Amino acid sequence: MIIFKKIQFYFALWVAKFTALGLKIMGRKGTSLPGSLAIILCHDFFKYMDKPKTIIGITGTNGKTTTANLIADALIKCGIDFVGNREGSNTPTGVASVMIANGNWLGKQKKQVAVFEIDERSSLSVFPYVKPNFLLITNIFRDSYRRNAHVEFICDILNNGIPSETKLILNGDDPLCSSLGKNCEKVFFGLAKQDFEENALKNLVRDGTFCPVCENPLTYDFIRYHHIGNAHCEKCGYTSPIAKYKGVKADAENSLLTIEINDKNYTGKLLDDNPINIYNQLSAIAVLCEFGIEPEKAIACFDNISIDKTRFTKTTLYNKTLFSYLAKCQNPIACSRVFENIRNFPGKKCVLLYLDDRLDSKYSVENMAWIYDTDFEFLNDESITQIIFSGARRKDVYVRLLLAGISEDKIKTTEEISQMLDVVDLDASDSFIICHDITFNSNFTKQRLKEMINANYSEAKEGN
Repeated sequence: MIIFKKIQFYFALWVAKFTALGLKIMGRKGTSLPGSLAIILCHDFFKYMDKPKTIIGITGTNGKTTTANLIADALIKCGIDFVGNREGSNTPTGVASVMIANGNWLGKQKKQVAVFEIDERSSLSVFPYVKPNFLLITNIFRDSYRRNAHVEFICDILNNGIPSETKLILNGDDPLCSSLGKNCEKVFFGLAKQDFEENALKNLVRDGTFCPVCENPLTYDFIRYHHIGNAHCEKCGYTSPIAKYKGVKADAENSLLTIEINDKNYTGKLLDDNPINIYNQLSAIAVLCEFGIEPEKAIACFDNISIDKTRFTKTTLYNKTLFSYLAKCQNPIACSRVFENIRNFPGKKCVLLYLDDRLDSKYSVENMAWIYDTDFEFLNDESITQIIFSGARRKDVYVRLLLAGISEDKIKTTEEISQMLDVVDLDASDSFIICHDITFNSNFTKQRLKEMINANYSEAKEGN
């Protein structure tokens, strides 16, 4: 039986490698196809495939890709040779494809360090054989109803999948995240309350309201957003864990981040003053230090690194500013964070919502309940002059905006997505914010807006 399994494994490996070679000749990446074939042909492919000696895993609801990219960029700066799925899928087939590409024709791995972004639901399929030495869990939030159901569902999957020998690097400000992996060694990262932050619950949704030890209601001493903050239990004495990697001060004006590590302060470049990205940077530094890089060197890695520009871009043209902002459709927490940031941008703003999940509506029935978990109330602000949207679910969004108290005069909707820019009032706003789903390519919209602003500026100049 073992001999047959080995033959089956090698057959699957060789078919996958020939497929990858063929795709390369055709100029196609094929980031998951080789792995898909390997797993179809040999269901326990991971069991027989050689693994890198050191595996860094990154999972969690939000921030996986950004943090994985930061870690990868920092390792490159440190001169560490590694393999990862940066340009591929974070599912088992994507991880398998990377290992196939990194392995020789007998399955032996060439590079002995791996950085794998892993989807939370995939952990049950990956972790039994691909056991991370270090596993970063960024946070746990409710996500798409169709994919990730609810936070307890994801926590159960992770707890059942995480190997006991894996060292966990967890968000200490998230009681759901910090309570994972009870039998594992853990270290925590966190962000201290900043001088500019208010202690107020602003969001519709707050999970993590019960003590992870005794299930008594938690008392929050400080809430940053949703359930992220500092909490304690008055019944059993549970408190948010002490962070080994603690963001002490985020100085946005000077782009500096002060971090306390083992009671010693270090200061480096602040990549972005958005709390979400501060957490991403802190978690990446924690991973690098746990991997064995000295804190000074790990922090210095970010001096010439930036956040992935596919998530957020900013362009200034004459006296107008164009923003492109990724907001994962059907993810109420991700959209709520984006909407609050939009509200806080300076000046008058026009918001264009491209949030229809086109792929989902093509292959399944879209569940619109997520819009009632999303804080559209953040868009009910005097600084926002227009909210423009389209798509198959535009009427649902229209009703949700009205329920958020937004004036009908500000709401503009069109039957076709291509018509959205036709109703933009260029003179009414200083900034134009393209808020888009992961499946939407915003480049055409940005280019068209630039052309409109150019034309409007030229006409105004001629008029003077």
